Amino acid sequence: MERRLGTLLGQVARLMRRRFDQRAREIGITRPQWQVIYVLRRHEGIKQGELAEILEVEPITAGRMIDRMQDAGLVERRADPTDRRAWRLFLTERGQGLVGQLEPLSVEISDLALAGVSDAEQAQLFETLEKIRLNLSGKPIASAHDED
Repeated sequence: MERRLGTLLGQVARLMRRRFDQRAREIGITRPQWQVIYVLRRHEGIKQGELAEILEVEPITAGRMIDRMQDAGLVERRADPTDRRAWRLFLTERGQGLVGQLEPLSVEISDLALAGVSDAEQAQLFETLEKIRLNLSGKPIASAHDED
């Protein structure tokens, strides 16, 4: 049977998401909420529109997610000191606490996915996937000649 790259990547991503979702529900959070927490941890104080862009969702979708997460005490909006129309997003103490529970879960799912794959195979896999990502993003790949 012929394998197609997009199909295989899609299946692997779907299975990883499904496994993560099952485990994250036990903690009481959804994967989209984890994605927001993950982004805010790295970009605390980001504007809602910037968050939507990173998550690749519509601003209204991000706004609804933030509304629910604010109601759950995971994030808070603070007025932007330079733009009275904008809000800056921050994790609450409760939201930061979830990071400690969810990061090990991400590692666990990755370890499960890579079980039986040698370190050398993993290195090759990530190198290849990075090249594919760069090809599709339109960014040039540095060749071996560029490094000389």
